[in-house]
This record gives sequence, C-alpha cells and structure tokens, in this order.
Amino acid sequence: MANQAHIDILNQGVPAWNVWRESNPSIRPDLTGANLTDYELTDANLTGVDLQGANLRGVQGMAVHLFSANLQKATLEMANLQEADFVGADLQGANLEQANLQKALMIMANFQNANLSRADLHGADLRDANFTRACLEGTILTETDMQGAILPKECAISASSS
Repeated sequence: MANQAHIDILNQGVPAWNVWRESNPSIRPDLTGANLTDYELTDANLTGVDLQGANLRGVQGMAVHLFSANLQKATLEMANLQEADFVGADLQGANLEQANLQKALMIMANFQNANLSRADLHGADLRDANFTRACLEGTILTETDMQGAILPKECAISASSS
C-alpha cells in the first residue's frame, strides 16, 4: 500500500514533488498500488519510485501524461499503464515486468537496461524508442508500431509478436 505522505506530496503537483525529491534524495517513495489515473506527471522525477501494481491507466480517452518523466530504476511491476503517454520518458533500468502497457504512447522513450519481461505492449506506439540491453523475454508486441526503435539482438527470439 502506498505511503499516504508520499501521495499527499504528489497531490501538491509536479513542481512541489520535484523539490521534495531533490531535498530528500535518500528516500525511495512508495506509491505501490496507488490510483494515479487523474494525475499530470509531465517532467516528474519518479527515479527509483515504487509503483508496483499502481494504476496509471488512461481513462475515458484521457491519457495519464508522463511526458519526459524520469522513471529511471522505478519499479512498475504489474502496474496498469494502459493508454498512458510516455513520450520522451526515461525508463532506464526500470522494472516493468508483467506491466500492462496496451496502447501506450511511448515515442522516443528510453528503455535501456529495463526489464519488460512478460509485459503487454499490445497496440503500443514505440516509434524511435530505445530498448538497448532491455529484457523483452515473453513480452507481447502484437500490433505495435516499432518504426525506428532500437531493439536488442535477442528481441526477435524472445519476444512475442505478430
């Protein structure tokens, strides 16, 4: 369960959140299982944040915005990120194992060294995304747009696509 104090800080908006993160670099924010469907997280510093099982799904045609958000080394395991907008987001070293990223917009996102094993990226827009050294074992890549994406050599063998 998410730490309510961390949710309260995030509720103050991204500028307040980023100032708090800068002032408290040793704290690993806990947003596990949080419902963040109505949040605007553009440029948020979510480095190392625990978002395991969190709901960041876009609702009623509105996407959760994570434009240029920093999610390096964040835990997004089993998170619902369906239809979320990650354009230009940095997810280096993030754990997205079994995450739902169906129809997510991830143009130019950086997934270097990220774990996307068994994640569902069905219908996602991955144009120009960087998957260098990412783990895509068992990842669902059906109906994805991967034009210009940088993929690891083993991707064709271990990822599920059609």
